[in-house]
Amino acid sequence: MTRLVPYLTVHDGAAAVAFYAAAFGARETGERYDEEDGRIGHTTLAIGDDVFYLSDEFHEYGAYAPATVGHSTAAIVLGVADVDAAYAAAVAAGATPDREPSGEGGEKRGWLVDPFGHRWALNSRQD
Repeated sequence: MTRLVPYLTVHDGAAAVAFYAAAFGARETGERYDEEDGRIGHTTLAIGDDVFYLSDEFHEYGAYAPATVGHSTAAIVLGVADVDAAYAAAVAAGATPDREPSGEGGEKRGWLVDPFGHRWALNSRQD
């Protein structure tokens, strides 16, 4: 089976784990690998059944956070049951609104930027 797993690099791993838990209900699964200097070397987070990896920046390995390079180069699309509620929760947790939720073509989507510079599109089907 093939599976795609995003790997996010952030400038404050511990704060990012807390944000993703508050904003999207993420939970850490498995073991977190912390470096001696306090940086998160690796952790796995799950939102529902989907997982993503996270680490702090490691410039020596080419891992740079959006805050360091000045922008995000990709976006994460997260399917949710209620875009408005998920969008409001993420903004309340510290995300920056980008595009308010709106519907078109049977879908509703809202865009935001998390405090670590990653862009998220919250998406749901409209029936």
